[in-house]
Amino acid sequence: MTAVSVLPVSSDPASVRQRVSAEEWEVRVKLAAAYRLAALFRWTDHIYTHFSARVPGPDEHFLINAYGLLFDEISASNLVKVDVDGTLIDDPLGLGINQAGYVIHSAIHRARPDLKAVLHTHTRDGAAVSAQRDGLLPLSQHALAYYSRVVYHTYEGVALDLDEQQRLVAHLGDSNILILRNHGLLTGGSSVEHAFRELHGLERACNIQIAAQAGGNADLLFAPEAAIEKVKQQSAAFLDGNNPGIQRHWDALIRQLDREGDDYKQ
Repeated sequence: MTAVSVLPVSSDPASVRQRVSAEEWEVRVKLAAAYRLAALFRWTDHIYTHFSARVPGPDEHFLINAYGLLFDEISASNLVKVDVDGTLIDDPLGLGINQAGYVIHSAIHRARPDLKAVLHTHTRDGAAVSAQRDGLLPLSQHALAYYSRVVYHTYEGVALDLDEQQRLVAHLGDSNILILRNHGLLTGGSSVEHAFRELHGLERACNIQIAAQAGGNADLLFAPEAAIEKVKQQSAAFLDGNNPGIQRHWDALIRQLDREGDDYKQ
């Protein structure tokens, strides 16, 4: 494990809300909601994969899931707070974090402070598209929202080595949509809401691509170049995360999630 030290904190998850700022608690609730939504949509890979969010404030701290919990067990109070150097700042359950999660998320949070949340999945269709030579194809309206800005990171094995971080960040560049070859999907955003909307659309684009390819590639109909360019321009309205449609999307998701239960807020 990369973590070099663990700072002593209370092991009682119920006390977390009392020891963090109101701003951090709000981010914790939103990130926990993102985990629960991923479980609801069956985007999980058991205890693997990870979502993270930067803690508001001057320190380079971020929140991530405790290693060993299922996504539908994540709550605001059991998220782990870690810094970009790997020090566990607050680990309420004492479970630590996934090393691959640390390698990927710390690299991006250090290099891209504009990305307040980073979400990574290993879904069937996302991983299937990541294994295709041409990656995401311009087959659907969903795909066109990402086609012109998706970037790719070559597979190097399970992301356990710190020296992979520089290549990961170099491949990400100034984009917030990354397909990890032979691996899965990753999106970032200016908020949890923004990153989740990006992931939601990217997952749908991959679903549609795999379904379209079920009949063979010979008759696939790619969108015209003019349409690709038009949707690129239209999608630019969502790039900075401030479009009101992002909040409407998130609010609807939360209504859907709360009908299943709201213990993620605890």
